Amino acid sequence: MTEQHASHSFAKVLRTTALGSLAIAGLIDVTAAHAADTRKVAEPVAPAVCSSLAGTSTDATAAIQKALNACPAGKAVRLASGTFLSGPITIPTGRSLIVNKGAVLRAVNRASSFDNGSKTCGTLNGDGKGCNPLITMKGAKNSGIYGEGIIDGQGGVKLSDKGTTWWQLAADAKVQKKKQNAPRLIQIDSSQNITLHKITLKNSPNFHVVFKQGNGLTAWGVTINTPATARNTDGIDPISSQNVTVARSNISTGDDNVAIKANPGAGASRNMSFLNNTFGAGHGMSIGSETKDGVYDIHVNTLTMNGTTNGLRIKSDKSASGEVARVYYDHVTMANVKNQIVMDTVYENKAGSTKANWHDVYYNDVRSTTKGAVILNGTNASSTLKPTMKSVNLAAGTTWTLKNASIIK
Repeated sequence: MTEQHASHSFAKVLRTTALGSLAIAGLIDVTAAHAADTRKVAEPVAPAVCSSLAGTSTDATAAIQKALNACPAGKAVRLASGTFLSGPITIPTGRSLIVNKGAVLRAVNRASSFDNGSKTCGTLNGDGKGCNPLITMKGAKNSGIYGEGIIDGQGGVKLSDKGTTWWQLAADAKVQKKKQNAPRLIQIDSSQNITLHKITLKNSPNFHVVFKQGNGLTAWGVTINTPATARNTDGIDPISSQNVTVARSNISTGDDNVAIKANPGAGASRNMSFLNNTFGAGHGMSIGSETKDGVYDIHVNTLTMNGTTNGLRIKSDKSASGEVARVYYDHVTMANVKNQIVMDTVYENKAGSTKANWHDVYYNDVRSTTKGAVILNGTNASSTLKPTMKSVNLAAGTTWTLKNASIIK
């Protein structure tokens, strides 16, 4: 059944150049004229500090966790200077972590430190669920990670107990058609009002940020910088969540820069704003591939992409397709993007019986300075794909492939 149209909200948004860049004031009230994040989102301010730690390039897992557990609600532990080696840590509800500029929180390069009890972390198998993340927030409210420092997953560094790297393990998994057991950098489950502010994330062994079944994520001024060759290193993945804003962030990685998902049985994803961001290497501003429980009210406003494999992409297949509705792409500029616009209902051609019901998808002021491809493949759609495209100006030589699809102008 098609979900009824949500009411629109309005934002204080100022276009400042012909290419559509935004000057986002201190307050963002959703986005211009389209239902998206329903919160009023202002640039975050770090909480007061309860304690400060200095790094010594030795394993600081216990010290960081002890400080976080002892910190009063509403305050933050600060990693003030130096390098901190760490295994898995949990940020409790109401507490935050500040990584100062010049400080580095670095994952220990030892697979056993991240094993969740299955004794499979750092190996290949059929599920890939054998590792704990570096940082976990679960059932947390008003927690976050702040600061201009670095969180480094050391994905390309040889593991002391495995003789290989996390990224080589991922490459081996592809060849052997298995799944790698590798830790995510930041996993946020069933949480509310979580903040990531100005932090740099790099070299994750697996996904960088996963926000699952949550309500309220603000990622503002975040930098994600991981090589294009690092497999399965998604940037930010909101999964079956609502009220997400990613603003003024720069994401380069080896898989989806952003991937919005609605996992079967986990609930819909809805009300998300992506404002004034820049993407480098990666697989694009993606929705899917899991869309079974529905994706609604997504607004991408002012996005610059350079060297991204895919640009604006909606993907799924028979195994996990569902409804995707009210998706707005405004003021997008691309260069050196291979596949500029993609709506692909047979992304991996997996078996199943679900159908893609994708409608009310709008592209406005989308430009590319280099040629690429537009792929609209509605082979597994319940009805013809009919995206609306206005002021879509792609470079000469761009190819257009339409299957069970037509364009509304």
